[in-house]
Amino acid sequence: MLRAVEGGVTLAVRALPGAKKTGITGIYGEGATAQWKIAVHAPALEGRANQEMLAFLAGTFGLPRHSVTLMSGALSRSKVFLLRGIAFEQAQTILDRTSPPKEPTGSM
Repeated sequence: MLRAVEGGVTLAVRALPGAKKTGITGIYGEGATAQWKIAVHAPALEGRANQEMLAFLAGTFGLPRHSVTLMSGALSRSKVFLLRGIAFEQAQTILDRTSPPKEPTGSM
């Protein structure tokens, strides 16, 4: 989901284009293949959703737009972004603060 790399972090994302509003909606999958689910208002058409996702991530992490790069998944819902200029701990704190609360699992 979030990995430290030289100069920043990578963020694994599951894009949900065409949503009512843009924002982090939860986690998709489990374990090593888990991804942050991010809803994007823009449709998956002519790269619009990717551009909105880049702008959203830059704003969320307080980075200039040129510090956020789509590394893989341009035509897929599963994407990996490189966020340059942010420490792992700082990025994790931002994700924890902006993600919706986790719902309890199991039954009573």
